[in-house]
Amino acid sequence: MALHSTAFCFSGVVSLPRNSVCFSQRTVRASAFSCPPLSSISRSNVQGKAFAGDALLDTKESSLVVCFGEMLIDFVPTTSGLSLADAPAFKKAAGGAPANVAVGIARLGGSSAFIGKVGEDEFGYMLADILKENNVNSEGMRFDPGARTALAFVTLRSDGEREFMFYRNPSADMLLQEAELDFDLIRKAKILHYGSISLITEPCKSAHIAAAKAAKDAGVVLSYDPNLRLPLWPSAKSAREGILSVWETADVIKISEEEISFLTEGEDPYDENVVRKLYHPNLKLLLVTEGPDGCRYYTKVVKWRSSMKVDAVDTTGAGDAFVAGILSQLAVDLSLLQEEGKLRDALLFANACGALTVMERGAIPALPTREAVLNVMLKSVA
Repeated sequence: MALHSTAFCFSGVVSLPRNSVCFSQRTVRASAFSCPPLSSISRSNVQGKAFAGDALLDTKESSLVVCFGEMLIDFVPTTSGLSLADAPAFKKAAGGAPANVAVGIARLGGSSAFIGKVGEDEFGYMLADILKENNVNSEGMRFDPGARTALAFVTLRSDGEREFMFYRNPSADMLLQEAELDFDLIRKAKILHYGSISLITEPCKSAHIAAAKAAKDAGVVLSYDPNLRLPLWPSAKSAREGILSVWETADVIKISEEEISFLTEGEDPYDENVVRKLYHPNLKLLLVTEGPDGCRYYTKVVKWRSSMKVDAVDTTGAGDAFVAGILSQLAVDLSLLQEEGKLRDALLFANACGALTVMERGAIPALPTREAVLNVMLKSVA
């Protein structure tokens, strides 16, 4: 039995036509299963038959993914490697992890909706327009006349990684109330996706819990990306407790290696026994992202790694693009959770989504279309 690692190699960081893309495959000894060779993802499969999302046009309503949480404005420096004070200018971009995922799914041809709150201000209206422009259902979006839309200034280090400074004291997203939720929209979803930022303060925390309960009771799959932003929490202890408070209700969890270390209080995120501590009995899929090194996935009996190499311009939104990629596939075909081969193909697609996103600045502006993802994958098997 073998653990297979598939490597995406992206060279060039300015514009897609100049990029070359290659796949390589290597095998290391492990246990539990064998993986089909990458060549099984044929040209014809990439063009249509291998990916569940190709059925989206016929199953829009039944494949709805509702994303719950924050939407805000990211201000991203035009020059990497400088402090906020030294940055010469900033590019304004829509952001917020749940909103990024909603737009990402729609860009990939899927059906998505956003539930959250923004300020009744120019930025809030701008964000609502962006959702509409990207074909995201915004029926669940609310506007607060007394609070502003959240802002985040993002420092880009020379390696493309980020540091954040938030303006939300309080911002409108924190003030969403249970009575403002569109429960009909939640109950008709195939998947409800959320993060942990909406768990930090009331009344949004209660709204989050109510939305997840309504979805669970209706048989909706729950997808959770903790998306740790430690400066927003009162303390590291409260962040750890808050993130874990809804852990065992989720069906699918995406987590980073840094978040594993944080939640396990410093344990090794590459130690399988450490990761398995986070795998609760009802969990169907645990995805561990490793930045430019791709991802691992765990089910009850299987683990697998799909990795990629990327020259990053801006990693903002890369994880959200990855989540959008995998959820766009799961929403159409939940049998991916039981069929290893199909799940691995879906993860290759999701990895390509994340890789393309880091090549541009900002989150939502950089999210790829389905055509762009398939073109990149097609080149790799041409």
